[in-house]
Amino acid sequence: MKIGIVENGQRVGDPARLAAQIVSGIGFIGAGTIMQGGGMVTGLTSAATIWVVASLGIAIGAGHFLEAAGTAVLVMLVLASLTRLEHRVRRLRRVVSYTIRARPGTQFEDLRVALEAHGIRVLAQQTYDHPDDRTFELRLIGPAMQFETVTDKLLVNTSVMSVHGG
Repeated sequence: MKIGIVENGQRVGDPARLAAQIVSGIGFIGAGTIMQGGGMVTGLTSAATIWVVASLGIAIGAGHFLEAAGTAVLVMLVLASLTRLEHRVRRLRRVVSYTIRARPGTQFEDLRVALEAHGIRVLAQQTYDHPDDRTFELRLIGPAMQFETVTDKLLVNTSVMSVHGG
């Protein structure tokens, strides 16, 4: 016996319950794609896309082919335009405060060279010497997407103990 099939003029099963189970299942899967780390949230677009695809499946299963096709085209256009917009935003310059903790005696010139290799300029810099480290308080400017990778590059330097900012 299949849900939604008409037998002897009567509907068998409840299609609304089937759709409700799809909605709750996809909500669970979508929530699993959303991650937070390093001050950034990722996976929102993926979760929304999974949700839209599930709703398209429900619409097609209900026989709303034209609406499903129109929605699919609209979603593809939105995703394509958001991708372009995201690339533009990530290339915008932004000003950020960074704190770099390094071993005593570390020269700022080494750090400046690493930053400038990523297109990041130093606007202001203050150095604080402590018995067990040297702390650099920096005001930086550069492309937003470069700040995502420069922390890892700075930590490759064995004299750098930690990097905070962004």
